[in-house]
Amino acid sequence: MLVDSHCHLDRLDLAAHQGSLDGALQAARERGVGHFLCIGVSTDNAAAVKQLTARYADVDCSIGVHPLDLQAGAEPRLDWLLDELRHPHAVAIGETGLDYHYEPESAFMQQASFQLHLEAARVTGKPVIVHTREARADTLALLREAALPQAGVLHCFTEDWEMARAALDMGFYISLSGIVTFRNADALREVARQVPADRLLVETDAPYLAPVPYRGKPNLPQYVREVAAFLAELRGVPYESFAEQTTRNFKRLFPLARVGT
Repeated sequence: MLVDSHCHLDRLDLAAHQGSLDGALQAARERGVGHFLCIGVSTDNAAAVKQLTARYADVDCSIGVHPLDLQAGAEPRLDWLLDELRHPHAVAIGETGLDYHYEPESAFMQQASFQLHLEAARVTGKPVIVHTREARADTLALLREAALPQAGVLHCFTEDWEMARAALDMGFYISLSGIVTFRNADALREVARQVPADRLLVETDAPYLAPVPYRGKPNLPQYVREVAAFLAELRGVPYESFAEQTTRNFKRLFPLARVGT
């Protein structure tokens, strides 16, 4: 069994499945994907991701506000986040983090939101899902300052081995997406070879970043198999053992998730 550890099911382009999320999920299940973590990115989509967990037993969700979904004057509040996280199938916090590539001008607001999410992680004990882009030093500094007792994950990792090693040293996991299959991703592939087997996750980040050979098309949860197969070959291990290992890793990181066997 394989897990798509990070997808946005409420944002999928479903044209290929006649507008049916049922069809998209079933297509993934038929390719061995047994669980999906649907990610919260804003106060507006929290209800949508929670509803999906009620509709599908193999879907859990996270709750949080993405650094690019922050709005000045309407930043998330800790009481709102803690209340949302009481939902029984909200198994993680985020995605949160820092993105200086697109919005460097909002760095202060992003940092404040990230700290709020980290405080929620401290209060609830739930793992945090971190987005980071062109913000290595500040991301690591805030994670070190938080000193969370539980693990989290740097999702859709695109940084260098130095950052990966620093995150691993703090107990974090590394999740890789279809980007690792891109022709110009040699540096990321080198990171992918070095991450310890018991700290690695796979994801689609669907509907974004479809892997080769679907690059440029809308991404779907079923394509996590392409990501996993590519990484298994890259690391020189059988696909089935790689899938089993990453699923065990997911269960360990997200113990509240309703993952089957």
